[in-house]
Amino acid sequence: MKSFRRKDGNDEPPAPRRNGERNFKGEKRSNETHASTTDPDARLAKKSRGQEAKLGFTGHLFMENRNGLVVDARLTHATGTAEPEAAMDMLGELPATGKKTVGAHKNYDTAAFVAASRALGVTPHVAQNISAHRGSNIDGRTTRHDGYRISQVIRKRIEEANGWVKEVGGMAQTKFRRLDRVGWMFTLKAGAYNLIRLPRLVVTG
Repeated sequence: MKSFRRKDGNDEPPAPRRNGERNFKGEKRSNETHASTTDPDARLAKKSRGQEAKLGFTGHLFMENRNGLVVDARLTHATGTAEPEAAMDMLGELPATGKKTVGAHKNYDTAAFVAASRALGVTPHVAQNISAHRGSNIDGRTTRHDGYRISQVIRKRIEEANGWVKEVGGMAQTKFRRLDRVGWMFTLKAGAYNLIRLPRLVVTG
């Protein structure tokens, strides 16, 4: 975080000597006005509300439902639209034939994502995001099917892959810099997760 400096250079530098202290109190920092001097590709982002903002990237995993194997992995800049944009890119590379569905959590319950999925020939099995102020973009024509309910259960298995890649694979704090190198390692770790799972699948049939 000490490397996250103003782009115009008008901020207080760290104290002299190795790993010198720097006072951030009262300083407003954003990706528009600041950038990391050690990794310009990293972006300041929060995982959720109330959490501390940190420099990093956003990793995206695409899983097939039958065996829970990762079939695509992408690393992008950490932006507010990274998740749906990466999801659409991965959906767009699916084979054009066959019936396809996509399960996802309620943050994907947007008119844009639902419409774009259907335009690609993919039925959106996203969790409904219903509140006092809005309804869902997924209606009974989709939710009445058993396949939708199955998708809502199986989609949560992606967290097993996410957790393994971050904690066991060591991607929670990467040792690399720049989007291309960190992305290469992220894909490698996703492949390693599949290799760990394959023997179990062979045993169970």
